[in-house]
Amino acid sequence: MPQIFKPAANHVARLSLVLGLASPLILGYAVAAISRSPVNTKVQVALNQPVPFSHQHHARELGIDCRYCHTSVEKSAEAGFPPTETCMSCHSQIWTNSPLLEPIRKSYETGTPIKWNKVNKVPEFVYFNHSIHIARGVNCNTCHGPVQHMQMTYKGNSFQMQWCLQCHRAPERFLYQDSKHPEMSPRNQVFNLYWKYQAGEQLSNFEQKLIDGEPMGSDDPEHLKTGRELLAKYGVKVQQLADCSVCHH
Repeated sequence: MPQIFKPAANHVARLSLVLGLASPLILGYAVAAISRSPVNTKVQVALNQPVPFSHQHHARELGIDCRYCHTSVEKSAEAGFPPTETCMSCHSQIWTNSPLLEPIRKSYETGTPIKWNKVNKVPEFVYFNHSIHIARGVNCNTCHGPVQHMQMTYKGNSFQMQWCLQCHRAPERFLYQDSKHPEMSPRNQVFNLYWKYQAGEQLSNFEQKLIDGEPMGSDDPEHLKTGRELLAKYGVKVQQLADCSVCHH
């Protein structure tokens, strides 16, 4: 009886078996890669806004404090968007005829709020409180990236659960204290960093990483020691931070 399959068919059969066994792993890896890519997370993807607002110009070049626009960041869950009146406190005097600011002027005249496109948000089933993090000295850039360098605002981090748990399981890696002002409250320390940067003061390695929006967390023994002292000082209960009910009420 003549041979039906050529010897090369053996290699094809073996390869098909290997691919069949590996395909679930390949598919799982591909799905995980896509879910963590900017295609899904929108990290570093700037959104179009009704008005092209530049954090770099306002926060870095002009030195406007974050709290001037985000008035509720220290006392509520939401940081808040600035009302049109806040914008007009300056722009009723400067850039009064700029075409770019026409939506602001129209909003002020008609009393209709500007509808900003929200860049940073968590799913509806997740609870996040800005004020708690600010009160413990967690800097804005830890979550939002190098905001003071953004011409157009984009999402600095993925806000996926795995990313959040990196801090919740080891918060001592993310907390720090200004060695020059150890008496400063953690809340004031958060915003003082931007003033130091604006004034050209010398920053520590950790502070420089915050400003640059680099992947955060420090494993330096001295930093970790200070971080653990701050956890005790602020009454942070690490064991509870990783509990599901902290974010999923």
